Amino acid sequence: MNEQIAVIGAGAWGTALAVLMAQAGKNVTLWARDAERADNMRVTRHNIRLPSAVLPDNLRITAQVPAADIYVVAVPMQHLRAALANLPGNAPLVLCCKGLESASLLLAPEIVTERPAAMLSGPNFAHEVAAMLPAAAVLATPDARLRAMLIAALKTDTLRLYGSTDALGAALGGAAKNVIAIAAGVVMGAGLGENARAALITRGLAEIARLAAALGGKAETIAGLSGLGDLLLTCTGPGSRNFSLGFSLGKGELLGEILGRRTVVTEGVTTAPALLARAAAAGVGMPITAAVAKLLAGGAGIAQTMAELMGRALKDE
Repeated sequence: MNEQIAVIGAGAWGTALAVLMAQAGKNVTLWARDAERADNMRVTRHNIRLPSAVLPDNLRITAQVPAADIYVVAVPMQHLRAALANLPGNAPLVLCCKGLESASLLLAPEIVTERPAAMLSGPNFAHEVAAMLPAAAVLATPDARLRAMLIAALKTDTLRLYGSTDALGAALGGAAKNVIAIAAGVVMGAGLGENARAALITRGLAEIARLAAALGGKAETIAGLSGLGDLLLTCTGPGSRNFSLGFSLGKGELLGEILGRRTVVTEGVTTAPALLARAAAAGVGMPITAAVAKLLAGGAGIAQTMAELMGRALKDE
């Protein structure tokens, strides 16, 4: 098998996947939206979005959308529709976008309805994947033949791929964990302790599972790599953009100042209000998500937020 694989999006995650597959000898092209940036990456063999990685000589880099047998779509969630409009043919898509579209409240697999697609999600930091450290992820689609083909095409010696039929559950886990990670960062930044973080992660998982069930997802997906696994990494790993943003908020910094000095997208900021609206439409309570959305909107301080969470009516677990 020597499929032409095009990675759409030269952020940290798209670059990491392109580097990993090129190192494994696969036929890979990395697409960057900006021609000047693509030229710079071709010459320097580095990408400022993932400075620790060297771009292999066999990795092609372009600002022109290439023809491909498989498109790995790793653009920010709010740019997914625009990226899809530029992809030629009907080659299958591997969706790596974590979040909900703000305007529609849809997850990535719900947006892609006109061509074959699978969701790729799991507990992976880009710099570790590019460094070929051991990692695992879920590739989810109800199409068994497509799932087997994509796993065979994308797996490497250091990235183990597990199949799943539950694309929606995998997408939801990857989206919601960013919101809970912001809350975990706030807890640690404010000095509220490890007990509080452990409780928050556990209850955060419970609210993700409730929404997944309401939307038709599977409990085992939320308990797996794309649910619990991704949640644990994002809520505890210092390399998590969402955790670090929450940590800065917990230290008393302003959201605008934090975002102003970042060159990367922190998906949890836009996901929180969208996820809360989607949960409300499904009749599902998500108190931690609600607290994060309120905090990000400036509607409450940390002390008030914690008091509201701790003061909720008691119930069985």
